[in-house]
Amino acid sequence: MEITTSTLVERPDLISQVWNMPDSWDEFMDHDPIAEALFGAVVQHFRQLGVVATDANDNIVAHGTAMAFCLDCDGRRELPDKGWDQALIWAHRDLVRGVEPDTACALEVSIHTEWLGRGLSQVMFGAIRDAARSAGFSTLLAPVRPSEKHLEPDADMDEYARRTRSDGLPSDAWLRVHARLGGVIEQIAPASQTISGSLDQWRAWTDIDFSESGPVRVPGTLVPVQCLVSQNVAVYVEPNVWVRHDLT
Repeated sequence: MEITTSTLVERPDLISQVWNMPDSWDEFMDHDPIAEALFGAVVQHFRQLGVVATDANDNIVAHGTAMAFCLDCDGRRELPDKGWDQALIWAHRDLVRGVEPDTACALEVSIHTEWLGRGLSQVMFGAIRDAARSAGFSTLLAPVRPSEKHLEPDADMDEYARRTRSDGLPSDAWLRVHARLGGVIEQIAPASQTISGSLDQWRAWTDIDFSESGPVRVPGTLVPVQCLVSQNVAVYVEPNVWVRHDLT
């Protein structure tokens, strides 16, 4: 597998191309309002923490996004229950106020659809770790979205995340990548991302009817989506797993 990993400081010419890469994210994941408002700016403001992988022809085959915020600040010092969304808010609030960050936070790793299953996820997160260390951070956090939890949407996230194989590594493949790289599970973020929409919006995103109130099991979601027909709304509150990486 001949690829080259670079930070976006090293390859600013690729920034405009990163979001055009085909990936496997489900459409509903593009409709978190916090992400819609703040995520795009992360690449611009934290280029030193963003990474990209290219093949021998300089085509993008994977990318990873990270940012930084101050965790040792009044009102913080504990990992937030709102996980991914709150981390984005903290990072952008600190940027606006000129607060010096003390903690790096990985947001996502995306793999080109034609390169799935080749071990690139571990390569890319390793590159994020290296970028955060080079930027002077001793801690990298990640609100992790376990890759196989969608197969068990009714399972308790804390119980699921702490399942292990006979070798002691996590049962979930993505959590296992983090463990192999030195990551340690800290706690669950029960409301890491919240995505709401009208029933017609959810129908368009998922091709599911959404005609009855109650939990709806949507392919790709980690827990059921809650449908309220009388209010013409459905809400998905996704739990993630906070993982801490010591970079010292």
